[in-house]
Amino acid sequence: MANRIHPTAIIGEGVELGDDNVVGPYTVIVGRTVIGNGNWIGPHVTIGTPAEDKGGPHPVAWDGELAGEGVRIGDNNKIREYVSIHQGTKVVTSVGNDCYLLARSHVGHDVILDDNIVLACSAQLGGHTHVWSHANIGMSTVVHQHGRIGPGAMVGMGSAVRKEVPAFTITLGNPARVSGINVVGLQRRGCDEATIEKLQPFITGKGELAADGVPEELSTLLKAWASRTPQA
Repeated sequence: MANRIHPTAIIGEGVELGDDNVVGPYTVIVGRTVIGNGNWIGPHVTIGTPAEDKGGPHPVAWDGELAGEGVRIGDNNKIREYVSIHQGTKVVTSVGNDCYLLARSHVGHDVILDDNIVLACSAQLGGHTHVWSHANIGMSTVVHQHGRIGPGAMVGMGSAVRKEVPAFTITLGNPARVSGINVVGLQRRGCDEATIEKLQPFITGKGELAADGVPEELSTLLKAWASRTPQA
């Protein structure tokens, strides 16, 4: 299916668009940027502009000047009004599949968003942050650069995240602290009460991962999280 691009939108050189995308009025997408299929990109969105790096290059990308490692956006994402997604400096800034980026949320340079992530209105992600699949970051939350948000984590609105957020936890406050387990998130991933109880020691950092009986997709995700490289 053809893309539907509003005539006021600017699509610069070095942009690759898949099929069946919507690009709203006054949106600016500049290269190097690759966008997949079936994305809804609303009005006044900015994708692919230079990293907010004081000493870094600031090319006029809408006039053909390209710099940076690029932006890659997958399939079936909804990117709402005034969202900004910046070029990578060392790695490609990436948004996975089936994410929902609400109005005025910001994806800084070198950020990696995995799949099925929600950024609520005005959530701000500092550069080099990694958000794992199924995480939900609340309204007006700020994540410090080099942050890491675990899979299935729920971060409450207005939080200031300064360190790693564990998988499938509920975290909130300034500074953000773990306040509980994201039971609803685990249930949505196919866990019953007994499975959630078995996972509790791992989620709270008091035991090893017991993956027997855990739904396969969730088990794979938690094993990957368990084997992550510790942050300095």
